[in-house]
Amino acid sequence: MPQLTWLGDEEARCAARRVPYRILDPVETVGDPNADNLLIQGDNLDALKGLLPFYAGRVKCIYIDPPYNTRSAFTHYDDDLEHSQWLSMMYPRLQLLSQLVEDGGSIWVSIDDSEGQYLKALLDEIFGRNGFIATCVWQKRYSRENREAIGDVHEYILVYSRSPEIFKASRNLVPLSEDQAKVYKNLNHDPRGRWRSVPMTAQEGHATPEQFYEVTTPSGRVLRPPKGRCWGVSRATYERLLSEGRIYFGKKGDSQPNIIRYLSEVPGVAPWTWWPSSEVGHTDESKKEIHALFGKEGAFESPKPERLMQRIVHIATKPGDLVLDSFLGSGTTAAVAHKMGRRWIGVEMGEHAATHCVPRLRKVIDGEQGGISEAVEWKGGGGF
Repeated sequence: MPQLTWLGDEEARCAARRVPYRILDPVETVGDPNADNLLIQGDNLDALKGLLPFYAGRVKCIYIDPPYNTRSAFTHYDDDLEHSQWLSMMYPRLQLLSQLVEDGGSIWVSIDDSEGQYLKALLDEIFGRNGFIATCVWQKRYSRENREAIGDVHEYILVYSRSPEIFKASRNLVPLSEDQAKVYKNLNHDPRGRWRSVPMTAQEGHATPEQFYEVTTPSGRVLRPPKGRCWGVSRATYERLLSEGRIYFGKKGDSQPNIIRYLSEVPGVAPWTWWPSSEVGHTDESKKEIHALFGKEGAFESPKPERLMQRIVHIATKPGDLVLDSFLGSGTTAAVAHKMGRRWIGVEMGEHAATHCVPRLRKVIDGEQGGISEAVEWKGGGGF
């Protein structure tokens, strides 16, 4: 497979192996002393190597929001590395993360156009091209951006898995948005709620004899499946659905039969790669969340909205699964994972591990009601 090369790449490919194993020293317990959550302050390369003996192949979902290398000056982290330095910084960390994620687990990496294409090349090399799941596009702004030649309104989230087939079988569907659900109506005031009609025909290629029969509409019309088609259900199933009031023959009662499907029966839809701000939040929302927690002075510059993290954690995990973020920033991943009943490990090198992450997670334990708290009915509890 072709490899990306850069100044210092050979040393970067060996860096993870050369990092010594370090002991993680307990400093403080917050909340429930039996909680299986860890907040680690220190260089994430050292921390990830220290976690390997205990957590190799045990992490269900990894999310990281590394510096985008936009050459911007931020108070809380360095985002101005020379390109080859950025690649050398990312490579060994991705190597260690690949050893921590379990089979069927996944890694989600936020990035923008500054280094996005190069990051994908690194992930292709480390996880294999067949480990690629998708590039999700997050609409980070809801208002027009006019400062650039072409307005920048999106970022990417690259998704990989060591076992894409297992990931596909185990990942969760996402709830229908109201825009998607608008086709479900209840014009006849059905007590079972909103519904839509689904065609009752199918291709006849693999049909059984039980899928060819006459249907009589309420108006008295006798219908058979169109040429090349069959009924999508057997006669016995059709008779049962008819007795349950689950067959719709159109407003006049003389159309081809359709099956009634209720909105309450829809478990969700397969995730798409387009994530609009109306569904997962935007940068303005995330700033308001962080200001509500810490005030405007000294606030973290580029937090992610809790709804964005909720979407990722929901798709990739189930309650009790382990979530890891080794670029924890202001603590959003840990806060959301905690509220959603997942176990978590967060790693942050900067002083804001103490000034932002610890107080934010204390507030989560105390039951703070910002972000997704109301949506997930968060009442507080737990510890780290």
